[in-house]
Amino acid sequence: MAVDKDRIKALRSSASEAAGLLAESVENGEVIRVVSHLDADGLTAAGIIGKSLARMGGFFHIRIERWIDERVVKELADEKPPLTVFTDFGSGYLDLLKGLSDLPVVIIDHHQPIGEKPETFTQVNPHLHGIDGSRDLSGAGVAYLAAEALDGANKDLACLAVVGALGDLQDKYEQRRLGGVNEQIVEDAVKAGCLELETDLLFFGRETRPIHQALARTTDPFISGISGEEDKSLALLTGLKIPPKTGEKWRALRDLSEEEKKRLFSAIAEYLTSKGFSGNLALNLIGSIYTLTREEPWTPLRDAREFASLLNATGRMDRPSLGVALCMGDRSSALEQANVTLEEYRRTITRYLNWLTEEPGRIQELNSIYVARGGDFIDEKVIPAISSILSNSLPKPLVAFSTIPEEAAVKVSARAPNLPPGKEVNIGEVLRVAAEKFSGRGGGHDVAAGAQVPIELVEPFLKLVDELVKKQIETGAI
Repeated sequence: MAVDKDRIKALRSSASEAAGLLAESVENGEVIRVVSHLDADGLTAAGIIGKSLARMGGFFHIRIERWIDERVVKELADEKPPLTVFTDFGSGYLDLLKGLSDLPVVIIDHHQPIGEKPETFTQVNPHLHGIDGSRDLSGAGVAYLAAEALDGANKDLACLAVVGALGDLQDKYEQRRLGGVNEQIVEDAVKAGCLELETDLLFFGRETRPIHQALARTTDPFISGISGEEDKSLALLTGLKIPPKTGEKWRALRDLSEEEKKRLFSAIAEYLTSKGFSGNLALNLIGSIYTLTREEPWTPLRDAREFASLLNATGRMDRPSLGVALCMGDRSSALEQANVTLEEYRRTITRYLNWLTEEPGRIQELNSIYVARGGDFIDEKVIPAISSILSNSLPKPLVAFSTIPEEAAVKVSARAPNLPPGKEVNIGEVLRVAAEKFSGRGGGHDVAAGAQVPIELVEPFLKLVDELVKKQIETGAI
């Protein structure tokens, strides 16, 4: 769906204001502090701002955090940086960030704003202009608008914004396509000569892996018994009479004929149906392919979704500096280390998903939501990925959580995608209200959100979330 031109114009004007502050700080020779989120969208947003500042000869320091809390605010307040730029978060922490109200702050974000912005802050956010930040523009996309306003030569950074949007799972339009303002950014990337589009099967490693390995590494949707199981994936191909090799050379997805692809897709759809899932779940495997033409063929950076997965892995596995380095252009040691991190991340995700599905009680159905109880087994930094994967096969919103024993808290990640008409909820608003009732903090998008609440209050918190979702479905409010 096209976004109103006046709204985009107003958003671009806001981005230009932020760009002006960045340019002024660079001219003054100041060291700019860039603080961003650890997921793929946050890393690309930080990379876009960092790359644009580097091109101007600016000085900057990038700091990656899992969230903003009192510790982060206090450290920045004590440091008193000449300019702090928050990317891919900040809008959901406006009340907390008042501790920096005497310092110059720029917020470049796409999450729903919560609280009142201090007068000294400059905030660029699509929600302020009636644009959906959960589907139509990512944090990296907002950062790109600021970078492009800073210098038109930064249009090539549109490719990173595409990676960020895909990492944020914003490919919600028909055939897993990016829409809204993201679509305009895709057009910029194509015109810059760094992006090509096509429609195909969305296996992870579609260009770089043997078919059975690509199938086994596919987790969206998670195919129980195939995802993470190379031997069973190979057996599936053999049973379909799809040769995994040509001579001694393994075949990749790109080597399959259209007829072989159709046969493989049909078999996966039938398999999912036999496991009790909707056959439509397999449609998640077909969609728009975003190829980064300036990246080397046969590398995971060539496919924008694979690039996003690589970045997400570095952030979730405590190696975010590798992700930032990749976004800034490092294609040597950072890429090698990131590939190793990705393999570890994928094994971890598969182990957690299998653990959750082994025992029925670990995924519990309440009246209006499902609850995935990660406890202290699932690392809290990975729970958002688990939540996203599981939610695609569930008919109700999913609330997943892991404990953080050292902080006596739980990390909550909720998803409410693809709900039937009349059953939609704003899960970000639900988590915000529920978390605040129990001495926590929450918020996010209408389809994806997070929260932190004390461990001892998690059960009443979940009960309230279940009640609020039901109330919102029935009345449209909470």
